[in-house]
Amino acid sequence: MFAPRGANANFVEQRGPHAIAIRTYERGVEDETLACGTGVVATALIFAATEDVNGPIEVLVRGGDLLQVDFVREGEAFRQVTLTGPADFVFDGAIEI
Repeated sequence: MFAPRGANANFVEQRGPHAIAIRTYERGVEDETLACGTGVVATALIFAATEDVNGPIEVLVRGGDLLQVDFVREGEAFRQVTLTGPADFVFDGAIEI
């Protein structure tokens, strides 16, 4: 169904009333990654919707960092969504064209 482009998959475990742990398999990488911001936010919002809780939601990622997803809930909509946590510089490069 997802061929040939593939799909990302997020696996989640509830760790508390406002806390989850997530593991992410990313297409393109074709393996598990240490963190995925898009996956973290999407999973936290789905968790908030299914568990009927407000933010912030704490998210432990495979790399060991604890991230926080916050939002304003308006009915079934989420507004002012933020992702907070550490960021590391992992690459520097140059290309000549």
